[in-house]
Parts: sequence; structure tokens; C-alpha cells
Amino acid sequence: MSDFPALAPAFIDLPTAGRFAPASVPSHPPRFLLLYGSLRERSYSRLLIEEADRLLRSFGAETRIYNPRGLPQPDDASPDHTKVKELRDLSVWSEGHVWCSPERHGAVTGIFKSQIDWLPLESGGVRPTQGRTLAVMQVNAGSQSFNAVNSLRILGRWMRMITIPNQSSVAKAYDEFDEAGRMKPSAYYDRLVDVMEELMKFTLLTRGNADYLVDRYSERKSEGRQPAGADHLASLQGDND
Repeated sequence: MSDFPALAPAFIDLPTAGRFAPASVPSHPPRFLLLYGSLRERSYSRLLIEEADRLLRSFGAETRIYNPRGLPQPDDASPDHTKVKELRDLSVWSEGHVWCSPERHGAVTGIFKSQIDWLPLESGGVRPTQGRTLAVMQVNAGSQSFNAVNSLRILGRWMRMITIPNQSSVAKAYDEFDEAGRMKPSAYYDRLVDVMEELMKFTLLTRGNADYLVDRYSERKSEGRQPAGADHLASLQGDND
């Protein structure tokens, strides 16, 4: 490692295929937290989340839908507030998230953003979102767009989540649900199934390795923390002597 004078070799963790065999593979069903972004009585983001919830449970997952009603504005209450604590506890419990927001004024709603703003990157050594998988969806009152899902992807990146490639954007959502609130057969429904299948696959693939996947050189260096189980460490240090 003598060719890298700016590098601190003691904190390098060389990726190898063998590191993707966790000591223990979770045996419990994948756990998902689902968030939506409207308080309307007939909320289409909630109806889409409920359809996603049904699919995930049919795939064998364990799910929780968070109701944002009563959640205070960020910084307008203590983190001990009942709704804030519920949200944070559910995120810690989860291994993956599903986010759905209406597009309002070309962006996600304040209702949805408040939920994300109450989730800290770290609290007491616990990171409620880091390493979890994420699927993003949006509903529109008019023609299809992708502003909300694009914003949700940005949020997912900042929250250090593993956002899956597929996504769902439902145009004219008022035409896509029946009177009972169930989604009608359509290409939009087929895409929803695609997204939930993909989310399950990525979650099963990564959940045993989530901590390893998001473990960063810069953080190890700043914390003075050497890589866990890095057998190559001694040889790296010897090369730098």
C-alpha cells in the first residue's frame, strides 16, 4: 500500500466474496415499514401502500404501516413524543421500507417529509435507516410524472438506504382504485407487483450483510475502528512499514 500516501492502511477492508457469507442468516420473515404521505380520508398514497402491504404479507413478510396522523412537525416536540417514538421504533425494527407520497407542487408532501425528518441518521449508536432496503412509489392526480419518486430516491440516499432499481408511479390515481379501496387490474398494478417482488429479493439478499455493505473506510478512520475480521490487516500494515 506504499503507492497511496494519503491512505491509512489499518482501516482498509478489502472486499472479498467470502465476506458475503454472514456468520448467521436471519431466519425470521423480512420486516418492512410502510410510510405514506396524505391524511385525506380517501388517501391514494395510503391505498397504494395498503396494496403493497398485502403483497408483501402474501410473500411471507412481516409488515407495519405507520399512520402519520398526530405526528408533530419536526423540532416542534420532544423525540419522546408518542408518535415520534413509534416511528423510530418501527424503523429500528424494520429491515426494509416502502415509501409512497402524492406529488404536490412537483414534490413530496410535507406530511411525508415530516416522517423522514423525524428519523435521525444516528441516535445513541443506533441508525434507524442505514442499510435497510427501500422501495419508492408515488401517486398523481393527473398525468404520470416522476418528481416525487426522484425526490424519495434522494432522501433514501441521504438516509443511507439501499434503494432498489424499480419504482412505481401511478397517474390519475382516482381512476385506479375501486369503491372498496382496492387497486384495479392494470399495468400500474402489475408494476406494483414487480416492485414488491424486487424489494423482497433485495432484502433477502442483503439483510444478513447490511452492516458490512454500509461499513465505511472514512467512518472507521474517524472512529479509530479497525475492520471487523479483516485477516489482511497485518500484511497491509507490514507493507506500509
